Amino acid sequence: MRRMRVGTGVLVAVAALVLTAGGCGEGGDLTFHNDGPEDVSVVWDEGTLSIDAGGGVQILGSGCTEGDVVITFPSGKSRTLTGPVCPDRAIVIGDGEVDLREP
Repeated sequence: MRRMRVGTGVLVAVAALVLTAGGCGEGGDLTFHNDGPEDVSVVWDEGTLSIDAGGGVQILGSGCTEGDVVITFPSGKSRTLTGPVCPDRAIVIGDGEVDLREP
């Protein structure tokens, strides 16, 4: 029986691949929380949705977005989250601000 030696570089590369895939893999639910005082519009890969002030939306089984997520406020001001955006972070909308946080 032959034994195969695996170098440290290969183990690090495999570990990095596993960590990357775990953070932004297929599946999972995208979560939006609107903690701000006004309704907002959200545009992403799958279309457009409106999130009421003080409300939230969870897109079940959506996985990561392929592109950016754009949040537009009633004032016309918008914030862009450079994609992909993945379910390992919740999109939290405040008074004119947007942040990614652990769910």
